[in-house]
Order: sequence, then C-alpha cells, then structure tokens
Amino acid sequence: MAGVNGGGGGGGGVVKVVESSLAPHPAKDQLQNVSYCITSPPPWHEAILLGFQHYIVMLGTVVIISTALVPQMGGGNKEKADVIQTMLFVAGLNTLLQTMFGTRLPAVIGSSYTYVPSTISIILSGRWSDPNPVARFKKEMRAIQGALIIASTIQIILGFSGLWRNVARLLSPLSAVPLVALAGFGLYELGFPEVARCVEIGLPQLIILVLLSQYLSHLVHSGKNIFERFAVLISVAIVWIYAYILTVSGVYNHTALKTQTSCRTDRSGLIHAAPWIRAPYPFQWGAPSFDAGEAFAMMMTAFVALVEACFFSTGGFIAVSRYASATPMPPSILSRGVGWQGIGILLSGMFGTVSGSSVSMENAGLLALTRIGSRRVVQISAGFMIFFSVLGKFGAVFASIPPPIIAALYCLFFAYVGGVGLSFLQFCNLNTFRTKFILGFSVFLGLSVPQYFNEYEAINGYGPVHTSSRWV
Repeated sequence: MAGVNGGGGGGGGVVKVVESSLAPHPAKDQLQNVSYCITSPPPWHEAILLGFQHYIVMLGTVVIISTALVPQMGGGNKEKADVIQTMLFVAGLNTLLQTMFGTRLPAVIGSSYTYVPSTISIILSGRWSDPNPVARFKKEMRAIQGALIIASTIQIILGFSGLWRNVARLLSPLSAVPLVALAGFGLYELGFPEVARCVEIGLPQLIILVLLSQYLSHLVHSGKNIFERFAVLISVAIVWIYAYILTVSGVYNHTALKTQTSCRTDRSGLIHAAPWIRAPYPFQWGAPSFDAGEAFAMMMTAFVALVEACFFSTGGFIAVSRYASATPMPPSILSRGVGWQGIGILLSGMFGTVSGSSVSMENAGLLALTRIGSRRVVQISAGFMIFFSVLGKFGAVFASIPPPIIAALYCLFFAYVGGVGLSFLQFCNLNTFRTKFILGFSVFLGLSVPQYFNEYEAINGYGPVHTSSRWV
C-alpha cells in the first residue's frame, strides 16, 4: 500500500505516470477548433456554397416527410411538389426569423419528424371519404392546418410569457445527456436501413463522405479546407452522377418497383409535376378546419416538440451553440427561441405544410462536419430555400436525389447530434452512484420502452392503447 500511495520508492513514480496518462481533459464551455463562429462569417464565395450545402441537407428531410404523407392523403406528384415548395418556403422564413429575432443561433428551423404520427392519425381518422383523391387531399390538409394553428399556441404562450425560462433554469447537463443522445441515436431507422434500400448507391455515398471529411482532409494538407467543408457537396455530386449512369445504362430496368423507386434518378416524378414558378401563400388549400380531437392530438405533439426544443436548447440549440463555439445560452434566450418556434408552427399551419417546425438535427450535425457555425451561412441557406421554393423546376431537380444518398448523410449527422449529447458528460460527476443510476436508467428505458411499442404493434397491428376515440 505504501508503494501505491507514493511512499514506496520507485512505485510512486509508476503511479504518477499512470495518473498523468489518465488525467481527464479539462471541461470547456466553448468548443475549440471551429473555423468560423457565429459572428465571423467566411468569405462570400465560401459562404454561398456552405449555405447551399445546408439547403441540400434540409431538402432531404422535406422530401422524406412529404413522400411518406402526401400519397396517404390522396395527393399525386403535383400535390407532392406543391407541398415540398411550401415546406421549403416556410422553412426559409422560420430560419430567418429564428436567426434574427429568436435565439440568433445558426439553427435551421425545418420540418420535424415529431409531428408525423399526429398527422398520420388525422389522415387515418376515417372522416375523409371523398371519391376524388385531390379533394380528399385538400380536406385532410385543411384539417392538418387547423390542428397546427391551435397547437402553435402552446409554444407561443410558454415561450414569450417566460414560463419556459423557469423550466430551463432547472435543467442540468446530466438531464440533457440521455435526451439529446437518444434524439440523435434514436433516429437510426433513417440511417443505414434507408441506405440499404439501394446499397450500391447508399454505401458508396457513406464511404466517400467519411473518407473526404475524416481522412482525406488530414492527408492532403493543401486541400484540407475544401474536403472538410464541402464533403457533402463533393460526395453527393459524385454518387449522384454514378446513380444516373446506372439508371441510363438499364441496370434497374427489370428490378422490382420498390428498388427502382430507391435507386433510379428518374422515379421521383417531381421534375415534371413541379411548376416553373409558384409562390406559396397562406391558406392556399382553403380555409382551415378545426376538430377538437385532432387539435388535442397535435397539441400533445407540440408539447413533446417543446420538450424536445428545450433539451435542444441544452442539446440541439446548445448543440448548435457548441458547434458554433458560442457561450452557454441563458434561459431567457431559450424561452424566446421557443416562442419564435411557436410562430414557426403557426406559419406552418397558415401556409399548409404536413408537419410542424423544429430545430433541424441534420443541419446541427452539418455544423460539426464543416466546423463552421456562422449565422450568415445559415441565413444564406434560408435564402436558397425561399428562392428554390418559388422556382419549382429548379428545386425539383435537387429534390430528386435518390433517398439512400440522403440517408447516408444522416448516418454522420445524427451521430454528431448523439455525440454532442454524450459530450455533456464532461460537466457531470461520474463518480457518484446517483449519476450512474440516472444516466444508465434513462438510456436503458429510452431504448427499451420504444422497443415494447414496436413489438406490440408488429404483432397486433395496433398500439397498446387501442380505442375508438380519436382523442386517445
């Protein structure tokens, strides 16, 4: 024991070496090695390319959500193209509002997957039996609009009244670890499972992206910044051309329809359906309709998104602030950001999107990949969203990128979001049993509880709570 405690001659020297090798890295409120922070924009030519890169990443989420929901509503390619343009336009407006008046962080405010289940419940409610699919689409869209407009009041009131500021003061870094980490890692279904739908396209995209961003940028010193900052544009361009060559060469001519939809570059139907010029406007689908059950379901979704936004302030919002090398955000700024996020949901309901708005985790991951957290870059990306939402044909070209390519990007971006959740452990005391219990218990149940619902629904065809009430 004397040697272990440093009192036994040479043994103390060995212990000192071991202790120095195990010495922890100091906790840092601001992330280091960020090329451009919030208020230090890159040169204009780089800023424009980086903004376009954010637009491409956000576009993938818009296409995935609209492709999943619009056909269930009875809409065709034309309706899907119109919804994509509307979602892009609203995302551009919300991003500008958040960067100028909300948290003023370089956060992209785009369509959220959180609202998809509530939207599906409205679609499958059984109230829409019009034989004309386009008329049914418009009726369901107006019902979704009404539910979003009512749901937006929750975040607007809690955010601008300052009530959420009082909640944010009670949050600790330990509470952010499981929620933020699971928010990133929990989206694994949008990662490699989607890549594997067309593995000959998705896997090369994933490999090239990792090589460009993580390895080639360190091996080639002269072009390090190019490969590190524009890995997404370079890799997407290479694999998209490769996918086009496979399409025109007839590789997928005799494959299953599902394979052609995932692999071919000419199966989206957006380019022919999209108009050349179309400006989205409020209530373009007609006057919103309101239903108590649908509004209640959407309000619960808005509350879930509010909790998500709160931990995105300590996670996604603070993930953005960390990746932008900003100081920790005060609770008052977070509350203001939540209020403006409520305004974003209100705009989503007024213009007629199929989903509400929240912080884009994909774009938060892109900040980490490029190491550029400039607010100007994100504002430029908002300009691209608005520009291509009006010029429909040009926007449809980029929206026709095969989904496995976008899914390969998500494999890195969601990993970065989950990683920033784990990084909050540096502010926690991991040597206490209470910390270990909270951390392990929350992560375990965060994985185990969803697995129960997935297995139950896979076996029975419906969830554990199965009643005739649409409120439930």
